[in-house]
Amino acid sequence: MKDQEAAPGEDARLTTKEAAELLGVKPETVYAYVSRGQLSSRREPGGRGSTFDAKEVAALARRNRREPSGMSSGGGELSVRTGITLIDTDRYYFRGVDATELAARHSYEEIAEWLWTGRLRPGITFSAPDASVTVARRAVDALPEHCGPTDRLRVATIAAATADPLRFDLSPDAVLGTARTLIPTLVAALPRLRHDHGDEGPLARRLWGRLSGRTPDEASLRVLDTALGLLVDHDLAASTLAVRVAASARAHPYAAVSAGLGVLEGPLHGAASRLAHRMLLEVLDRGTAAPVVADELRAGRRIPGLGHRLYPGEDPRARALFALLEDVPAASPALAAARDIVATTARHSPLHANVDLALAVLTASSGMSSSAGETVFAVARTAGWIAHALEEYGERPLRMRPSGRYVGARPPQPLPQ
Repeated sequence: MKDQEAAPGEDARLTTKEAAELLGVKPETVYAYVSRGQLSSRREPGGRGSTFDAKEVAALARRNRREPSGMSSGGGELSVRTGITLIDTDRYYFRGVDATELAARHSYEEIAEWLWTGRLRPGITFSAPDASVTVARRAVDALPEHCGPTDRLRVATIAAATADPLRFDLSPDAVLGTARTLIPTLVAALPRLRHDHGDEGPLARRLWGRLSGRTPDEASLRVLDTALGLLVDHDLAASTLAVRVAASARAHPYAAVSAGLGVLEGPLHGAASRLAHRMLLEVLDRGTAAPVVADELRAGRRIPGLGHRLYPGEDPRARALFALLEDVPAASPALAAARDIVATTARHSPLHANVDLALAVLTASSGMSSSAGETVFAVARTAGWIAHALEEYGERPLRMRPSGRYVGARPPQPLPQ
């Protein structure tokens, strides 16, 4: 286009090169905009590449000029433009589609593909290369026994990176290839508690054998698979922001995921289900929630598994999991205990159950350890982190660089003695 500011015609189409020039980005970034739903493309009959609506490209270019970094700060909070997850009142959406409905109808792997590409691939399963699994298992097996699941997953991620000489290729196709092999590698690297299944089939079935020594029924596997799908992403949680900072510096996907795992280990983020699990077992042991809740309040602690700052009502993820747990007979006592906790606390504070309490019901009723929910959370969220890394790779490098507000002693100060 000779005059980029001129209004394009009604049916004007641009080549990838022309669209990239107008937007001021690389050609691969144009396709990243397409995968995020910010641009539509069309392959012309007999043509060798995709074309783009000129008016749509021009509109995106104007938006980018108004928001050159894709970031803003309002009300003291950082805001990052994203097309992945929307949280609205008591519902949340993946690329505009209700996340709980997606998780009810599709597997974790299918939802991950939707998040990454905006396309569904029915029946897809992820598999890991033998070389990647071997090096990740060797690294995890060398860890002390007291290490937690996030320790293992972080070490497995770093080990898998060393087995991938192409990890620095940040093109969308290469990153997607990494995602489809890294997630099953992480699961395969975890110690097995059951040996009757190999590392084939749906990821939820493979993960179950790393979480419980019991034989799963189909209803229980469905709960686990749905939990993975529901937890794939949740907008800019602290771990996801860490991933985007790493991706902004053009760290490769393994390094970006490792950054997310580092933040996830905090007790206020991914480890919250561990506290809910322990409380649930205590309620089951004592037969009632009242004394357990009283002990928590007396100690000045918040009741784990209740309330969420983004949902004024019940966490939709908890609601979906509780409904499925009704079909698992072994979960009945833990479900009753969870409801007792909510009802007891509601006498003084109108807090609703969150996903950590629902995960605790699953883990406590399935013979899993208190750290199992953390493992589920971390494996699930890896797909979301990759989606955010893909999105960030399409933005201006190093844009995640806020300015510090210095509050120390004003210079010049004398040299210390």
